[in-house]
Amino acid sequence: MLVALFVALSPGVAAGQPASGLYRLVDTAAQRLATADDVAAAKWINGGPITDRQRADAVLDAVAADASARGIDQGYVRAVFTNQIDATEGVEYTRFGQWKFDPASAPNTAPDLNATRSQIDEFNKAMVDEIAQQWNSLHAPNCTFELKHAIDAVANARQLDPLYRHALSAATRSYCKLT
Repeated sequence: MLVALFVALSPGVAAGQPASGLYRLVDTAAQRLATADDVAAAKWINGGPITDRQRADAVLDAVAADASARGIDQGYVRAVFTNQIDATEGVEYTRFGQWKFDPASAPNTAPDLNATRSQIDEFNKAMVDEIAQQWNSLHAPNCTFELKHAIDAVANARQLDPLYRHALSAATRSYCKLT
């Protein structure tokens, strides 16, 4: 639903976006964050908890294994995805709060959570691939500048609202790691 539209309208580097090496990684992180509304709706309708430690652990184990297979630091990738999960949960908690304050705005239907999680798993794989490709940039002295540029470019291209812009900043906060 929202995720499909978000991906379908996904602007990219080919569409004239800045050629920052981190753009695709940040853009994929934004696409992954866009699943938060669908996940929140499914949890709201079905009464599931926002924080799902078992699912989070499974995601972190999968991305760590993927990182290991690509020869990159598992701890770094776990930290990146912990921030991504926390940011996604932050959006979900915000939605729950909004729906409690204004029950008329709460969803009446929700997408299949398993289908949404399959999309998330694909975003996770793409992000680990981008991390591997951008490893040197993520550990370079100018990473913070490049990251800020990529966040601004993605936020503008996707017309992110303040909540999603804040979530994107939170999701990407551990990207730059000087070695």
